[in-house]
Amino acid sequence: MRRLVSDTLVIAERNLVRLPRAPDLLLAFTVQPVMFVLLFVYVFGGAISTPGYTYVDFLIPGIIVQNIAFGGFVTALGLNEDLHKGLIDRFRSLPMARAAVLGGRTLADVVTNLLSIVVLLATGLLIGFSFDADAAEIVGGIGLLLLFGYAFSWVFALLGLLVSSPEAANSVGFIAVFPLTFISSAFVPVDSMPAGLQWFAEINPFTVMVDAMRALWLGAPAGNSVWGAVVWSLGILAVFAPLAVARYRRTATAS
Repeated sequence: MRRLVSDTLVIAERNLVRLPRAPDLLLAFTVQPVMFVLLFVYVFGGAISTPGYTYVDFLIPGIIVQNIAFGGFVTALGLNEDLHKGLIDRFRSLPMARAAVLGGRTLADVVTNLLSIVVLLATGLLIGFSFDADAAEIVGGIGLLLLFGYAFSWVFALLGLLVSSPEAANSVGFIAVFPLTFISSAFVPVDSMPAGLQWFAEINPFTVMVDAMRALWLGAPAGNSVWGAVVWSLGILAVFAPLAVARYRRTATAS
């Protein structure tokens, strides 16, 4: 267990240290999310009715949830690239815990997701977002976001091990996750959608997560959304982490 923890931390550090040498990845965690916020607030915000909230207050929890989910793309792309460049084979030849490769990748995502949250919250506060919550609820919301993002990192870890190239990982991941984020309460009220989409949006884990964030940060009625978000996050993690580990082991056997 001690070796697993130390090896996981080493791999996580390796993935974080390379970020300053890859400016395009840093842009994905900083500039790109800010562009999304500004575009939605100042281009679409005036056309979308959000009763009870200004659009910036309505938007910030939703766009942070979307950005956190997409943060796992780095894991999918990095794993697939390492796999095809032979780096994974090199890791297997070293006296290290095999699970550390996936564990380190997903742990590094927690740090980059936290960076994204800080950047987006700072941007939101500058353009008018305001909390209606105490410090414990704010911190609890950030913790819930990191749990949700960590769960989706394992989804993308499995994706990165399944597809044939980094380009395929990017395309398949985008096709799979993008509709889920938009057919949810992230950007518009669910009751503004057609009946069929409204039904899907109400059971969508993104809607549950966004509603939980609005309950924690804006004082919206919580219902079961906070516990529902925890359950969804743990459920996704419980399903996709074992699948990713099993796929990694099969890949190792095939090599």
